Amino acid sequence: MNRRNFSVAACAALTLGMAGGAMADAAYPAKPVRIIVGYSAGGPTDLVARMIAVHLQTRLGQPFVVDNRPGAGSNIASEAVATAPADGYTLLVAAAPLTMNSYVYKKLKFDAVKSFTPISKLSSSPGVLAVRPDLGVANVKELIALAKKEPGKLTYGTTGLGGSQHMATELLQRLAGVQLTHIPYKGASNVMTDLIAGHVDLAFVSASGAMSHLQAGKVKSLAVAGPQRLSGLPDVPTFAQAGFPAMVSDSWNGLLAPAGTPPAIVKKLHAAAVEALQSPEIKAKLESLGAIVIGSKPEEFRDDIQREVAQWGEQFKNIKIDTQ
Repeated sequence: MNRRNFSVAACAALTLGMAGGAMADAAYPAKPVRIIVGYSAGGPTDLVARMIAVHLQTRLGQPFVVDNRPGAGSNIASEAVATAPADGYTLLVAAAPLTMNSYVYKKLKFDAVKSFTPISKLSSSPGVLAVRPDLGVANVKELIALAKKEPGKLTYGTTGLGGSQHMATELLQRLAGVQLTHIPYKGASNVMTDLIAGHVDLAFVSASGAMSHLQAGKVKSLAVAGPQRLSGLPDVPTFAQAGFPAMVSDSWNGLLAPAGTPPAIVKKLHAAAVEALQSPEIKAKLESLGAIVIGSKPEEFRDDIQREVAQWGEQFKNIKIDTQ
């Protein structure tokens, strides 16, 4: 084959390859898709993932199956997605600890910025400080007084070392000058179960995952770590109203794919996810739980992740955590 014929053949092969890739992206999804969640079933991240999965399945015509892989502060799930083929058939619904874990776990096999293709930040939810029903405190002031009376005696549950619940409670301890004992769990639903049962004394819980328990009075809600009271908990003050304006804690959920996922697939998933969030049913459900619906663009979500990684780096300098 002479040089000219080789060039023509090479161009033809490249063109066919590009066309084949475009056709594959257009046909996506052609088989079931897994959405991996790094927390136990029943928690706020799992709840958001399952609502989105139902809509994606209806919209895109293939099963979207939620796969719960709790543990290691959600790193097991994140690693599974980061190392999966970048073909759109393995997705991650992540939470805020994704941007924190590099400061807690020093041997991660993924990078929060480099290992994923962001699709959309789905929602965010303020934390609510809740205590076990029989603790005998009516407000934040009384809780702080009890904690100061017996340093280290009160226990608090979280979804894991260095996660949003842990960092929120560390911040509260610093602001209030108290000492509490940390009890980590594998998921938010496990924290709530033991809080209701009285096995831990207090916890920051996500409004979107715990609203039904909070409204039913199964635990005592003391304060909202957000800028305003929640419509579902109108009698619960914000931390600013309770005397701690710097006590702010927000948890988000977002949809991501492995780095290198084709743009056409990302575009299709983004459009379907935003459509889901704008549906009256899902929007009303999330808002009734105290969540804020977002539905950001992929590039906006990437900017958020980069910014949070940098911000947490500064905050972790002020908090002593034994890295894993």
